[in-house]
Amino acid sequence: MKIFNILLIAPFVGLLWVPFYNHQTPMLLGFPFFYWYQFAWVPVTSVLIWLAWKKGAQS
Repeated sequence: MKIFNILLIAPFVGLLWVPFYNHQTPMLLGFPFFYWYQFAWVPVTSVLIWLAWKKGAQS
Protein backbone atom coordinates (compact mmCIF):
# COMPACT_ATOMS: atom_id res chain seq x y z
CA MET A 1 0.00 0.00 0.00
CA LYS A 2 1.42 3.35 -0.98
CA ILE A 3 1.96 6.12 1.57
CA PHE A 4 -0.45 8.46 -0.17
CA ASN A 5 -3.20 5.87 0.03
CA ILE A 6 -2.56 5.53 3.75
CA LEU A 7 -3.07 9.30 4.10
CA LEU A 8 -6.68 8.76 3.04
CA ILE A 9 -7.29 7.20 6.46
CA ALA A 10 -6.66 10.57 8.18
CA PRO A 11 -10.11 12.06 7.45
CA PHE A 12 -11.81 8.97 8.84
CA VAL A 13 -9.80 9.06 12.04
CA GLY A 14 -10.15 12.82 12.37
CA LEU A 15 -13.92 12.86 11.91
CA LEU A 16 -15.05 9.58 13.44
CA TRP A 17 -13.49 10.32 16.84
CA VAL A 18 -16.25 12.74 17.87
CA PRO A 19 -15.21 13.27 21.54
CA PHE A 20 -12.04 14.92 20.22
CA TYR A 21 -13.92 17.83 18.64
CA ASN A 22 -17.19 17.93 20.57
CA HIS A 23 -16.49 21.39 22.08
CA GLN A 24 -17.91 24.89 21.84
CA THR A 25 -14.57 26.68 22.09
CA PRO A 26 -12.47 27.89 20.37
CA MET A 27 -14.85 29.76 18.13
CA LEU A 28 -13.96 30.92 14.64
CA LEU A 29 -16.00 33.74 13.10
CA GLY A 30 -18.82 32.92 15.52
CA PHE A 31 -18.91 29.21 14.67
CA PRO A 32 -18.26 26.69 17.45
CA PHE A 33 -15.26 24.39 17.15
CA PHE A 34 -17.59 21.44 16.47
CA TYR A 35 -18.71 22.94 13.16
CA TRP A 36 -15.60 24.59 11.80
CA TYR A 37 -13.42 21.58 12.62
CA GLN A 38 -15.60 19.37 10.41
CA PHE A 39 -15.73 22.00 7.69
CA ALA A 40 -11.93 22.36 7.75
CA TRP A 41 -11.64 18.70 6.79
CA VAL A 42 -13.41 19.30 3.46
CA PRO A 43 -10.48 21.01 1.68
CA VAL A 44 -7.93 18.84 3.53
CA THR A 45 -9.67 15.68 2.34
CA SER A 46 -9.89 17.04 -1.19
CA VAL A 47 -6.14 17.66 -1.27
CA LEU A 48 -5.40 14.20 0.15
CA ILE A 49 -7.61 12.53 -2.46
CA TRP A 50 -5.96 14.56 -5.23
CA LEU A 51 -2.48 13.62 -3.99
CA ALA A 52 -3.35 9.93 -3.83
CA TRP A 53 -4.84 10.09 -7.32
CA LYS A 54 -1.89 11.94 -8.87
CA LYS A 55 0.78 9.83 -7.20
CA GLY A 56 -1.14 6.63 -7.97
CA ALA A 57 -1.41 7.58 -11.63
CA GLN A 58 2.36 8.10 -11.86
CA SER A 59 3.19 4.57 -10.74
